[in-house]
Amino acid sequence: MTPTKKPDAEKRNAEREAALTFVRMAKEKGLDLTGPDGLLKQFTKSVLETALDEEMTEHLGRAKHKKSKDGRAANTRNGTTAKTVVTDSVGPVRIEVPRDRDGSFEPVVVRKRQRRLPGVDEVVLSLYARGLTTGEISAHFQEIYGADVSRETVSRITERVVAEKDEWCSRPLDRVYAAVFIDATVVKVRDGQVANRAFYVAVGVDLEGDRDVLGIWASPAAEGARYWLSVLTELKNRGVDDVFFLICDGLKGLPDAVGAVWPLAIVQTCVVHLLRNTFRYASKKDWDAIKRDVKPIYTAAAARDAMLDKWEARYPAIRRLWMDAWERFIPFLDYDVEIRRVICTTNAIESLNARFKRSIRARGHFPDEQAALKCMYLTVRSLDPTGKGQIRWSARWKPALNAFAITFADRWPSEGTQQRKRQLHT
Repeated sequence: MTPTKKPDAEKRNAEREAALTFVRMAKEKGLDLTGPDGLLKQFTKSVLETALDEEMTEHLGRAKHKKSKDGRAANTRNGTTAKTVVTDSVGPVRIEVPRDRDGSFEPVVVRKRQRRLPGVDEVVLSLYARGLTTGEISAHFQEIYGADVSRETVSRITERVVAEKDEWCSRPLDRVYAAVFIDATVVKVRDGQVANRAFYVAVGVDLEGDRDVLGIWASPAAEGARYWLSVLTELKNRGVDDVFFLICDGLKGLPDAVGAVWPLAIVQTCVVHLLRNTFRYASKKDWDAIKRDVKPIYTAAAARDAMLDKWEARYPAIRRLWMDAWERFIPFLDYDVEIRRVICTTNAIESLNARFKRSIRARGHFPDEQAALKCMYLTVRSLDPTGKGQIRWSARWKPALNAFAITFADRWPSEGTQQRKRQLHT
């Protein structure tokens, strides 16, 4: 076992011993671990009151019942005040908060007028990001914890992230990205009447292989290349000077919008989208045969005509589909297989859209644009809490980045620029 793993093992053993101790104590006292009078709630109450008492001792400079060096001090303890605070683990806990005579004590563990411990706000935001409405979150706290957290309180908690969202949406971005994936998802918004609105999303992969949601934008109508032009222009204004590949789903007019903002960017249609649409025109019994005929196209463009000639009589729509998409399909054929593997699909952003849809589905529609943006931002905020997904993503992109560095050597930032960026991130 390496030295770095030993403290982790010791920590796990200590946590296990503590858990076993709790179980034994509960059995000896005939108590439940959880519940209104459970041992965990009693322990939480004891810990909070002990911490508050220690804060009072530090504030006064002496322990309880201990006289000061000069005899009777001007400020002393003055009993306690009962207070109920809501926790995310054991629900409401009634505690005794110590007071001092001149009222100068400012506790930190449970601040004055604080009724919820910080973890509760995080639970509210997490539940909101997972699609629960304010009423459902309020009912959840009542049912699970027996705590009264009103819908208005839930709304106030979620409103605190609006400023954070606005700052996130305007933050400076890297100068160069290896790839930017873009797509729009449809959200129902009530603006006089409920209507479908397109919300635009961009995900960038930087030259370190890190993935980042660059922003979310609400449009007044359905998805269109004209609005994408304004979104890409905003990204450029936030610092993005160059993009090697922009991967999209083949929206008409989009290549022109991209070229107006980043002339050197290569627009790549999602290959998976093209294949899905191909199979939509074909009978399921022919799918395996079509797959075999499509595969050679990845290595030899000439195989396209052979595939289309073979299936044109039975499925004429497939020829039209491929010919219309061909100019946006072929760019990735000119590059190494490592690059092809990471730019052939918009799955990176489709998985994010799936999370958005899950959060949005429970609500049906939103009262306004800001409510939808808030929900989507909280969904992004809750992604990959352990960071393991980012590690897997970066590992998958490492071979491609080596190929990018060689292929786009003339557009690759200097080592000094990269080093300054790493220092900013750390």
